[in-house]
Amino acid sequence: MTFTSTRRTVLMGAAATLALPAYIRRVNAQTAIRVAGVHASPVENAWNSRIHLAFQEAAAAGLITYDFSEGVAATDYPRAMREYAEGGAQLVWGESYAVEREAREVAADYADTAFLMGSSGGPEGDNFGVFGTRNHEAAYLAGMLAGKMSASGVFGSVGGYPIPEVNLLINAFRIGVTEVRPDATFLNGFIGAWFDPARAQEMAVAQIDQGADILFGERIGTADGAQARGVKAIGSLIDYTPRYPETVFANAIWNYGPTIAAIVADVQAGTPVGRDYTEYSFMKHGGNDLIFSADMVPADAIPAMEEKRAAIQSGAFEVPIDANEPA
Repeated sequence: MTFTSTRRTVLMGAAATLALPAYIRRVNAQTAIRVAGVHASPVENAWNSRIHLAFQEAAAAGLITYDFSEGVAATDYPRAMREYAEGGAQLVWGESYAVEREAREVAADYADTAFLMGSSGGPEGDNFGVFGTRNHEAAYLAGMLAGKMSASGVFGSVGGYPIPEVNLLINAFRIGVTEVRPDATFLNGFIGAWFDPARAQEMAVAQIDQGADILFGERIGTADGAQARGVKAIGSLIDYTPRYPETVFANAIWNYGPTIAAIVADVQAGTPVGRDYTEYSFMKHGGNDLIFSADMVPADAIPAMEEKRAAIQSGAFEVPIDANEPA
């Protein structure tokens, strides 16, 4: 590779110690397919880390081989995609939010290669599939808990950019809050970056100064502000509780494994992948869930939340999707 980034290869064998989720074990693995990941951010970044872990688990299961680059700048992104496609990758994974037009042009030039891109647009042709982040159902459930915990009735949230995937997450949290706290008021801010913990902390503190006593942290750094001021916070995508044990009481977890299992099955079967794989992030597929600390949450808040979680999992209840920018 000639583009500026860090490139690493993950090859997992039978001795791998990663626990393999059921949705990976259920896939009828034939010949492992070659997957290349093009990460714009470091794989330690929260969103990327969930995807990276899922690819590692799929590699451990023998479902795929996984080669990846991280920290790939937008100016180098199309070139990275091309070099992986020309190098024999059967599936090129990426995030096309900053390079939507360029990514689609690359895919059009490599019709025999499958592409799966995080995108706000739709699929294209037979080989350009898309997905969106959907842990909004877990965020909704976290809001139900938060609504019972706030003394001030003011709830804050800190996001990266006001794109649909972020907006619907914050809005779902708000819907969950208002279900149990109709008189709630909300504050929100966007930091204009995907990774700027200092800026997120600064915005969190500003919201606390305006009365917020529970914060939804769509971005890393929000919990730092909450911790510094002694209020509670909710994590998104990954589990932040071990890092902030006295601050983060719930986490809206995103599981990317079901999405990988679905597209790998399509590639193995020779089925066109030009479709939207977002559905596999929904709770009924195991794509997201809520984890929380029962000893930090009022006991009377849990039964109603668990009832709604069961309804979501069964399909009896659908969390509303509101992609408008939060006020």
